[in-house]
Amino acid sequence: MSDNNAAFVGAIPENYDRYLGPVLFEPYAADLVTSLDLPKNAAVLELACGTGIVTRHLRGQLAPRVKIGATDLNDAMLAYARRKFDNSETIEWKQADATNLPFADQSFDAVVCQFGLMFFPDKEKALRETYHVLKPGGVFLFSVWDAIEHNDLPHIAHTIISKFFNDNPPNFYQIPFSFHDPEIISSLLSAAGFREIQTAVVALTASASSTHDLAKGLVHGNPVISAIREHDESRIPEIEAAVAATVARECGDSPVRARMQALICSATR
Repeated sequence: MSDNNAAFVGAIPENYDRYLGPVLFEPYAADLVTSLDLPKNAAVLELACGTGIVTRHLRGQLAPRVKIGATDLNDAMLAYARRKFDNSETIEWKQADATNLPFADQSFDAVVCQFGLMFFPDKEKALRETYHVLKPGGVFLFSVWDAIEHNDLPHIAHTIISKFFNDNPPNFYQIPFSFHDPEIISSLLSAAGFREIQTAVVALTASASSTHDLAKGLVHGNPVISAIREHDESRIPEIEAAVAATVARECGDSPVRARMQALICSATR
């Protein structure tokens, strides 16, 4: 199978935003943004903004004069995010690689990244780039998922989907849950020049009213769907049904309530 781990294309952004956004990402976005305390004329950069879930919370919570730049490497995700905002909301959208940021040194009072750092192939370089674009005293605030065993819904999806493949099962779900060691994170931040490094484990409850919608999101809302199609597209309905049934059995149905856990990290330039 080809490596489609970062290919959030086609209908994936819409399915990600519609079915997974309210369940997995909105609760952590609200929690993350409340940690920011910035002056009214500050400038904030968001890395890996995806479909704009954190961006919406930034724009809603920060003062109107705060400048917000939202970036993502993936054009399809960025285009989807832009459509959720009108021109009066003054977001600067830019396709950008986090390991090669197109901004001047010391441009931002804060850099924010929700569940993006795990996907950066060169995390050391991305952290150095983040350090350079921050003003002295500026804060880098970000989140990463804890181990998949602490996150019921992705764990179920990965386990069930893997059972449909005799060999070389899709490995997408291994990527977002692969970077959660506080010591490694702190070491990389220190090496990039950051200080006042803090990490906290935050456990929240994922809630949803429909196992059908959750299964659609878990199968169609990320690049695992590309690997499934490449292997055997005819099995997609069967895989969705199996994911939905397991979610209902293990986490309930109407409503679904599942564990999720992440690390919230901050560091100062």
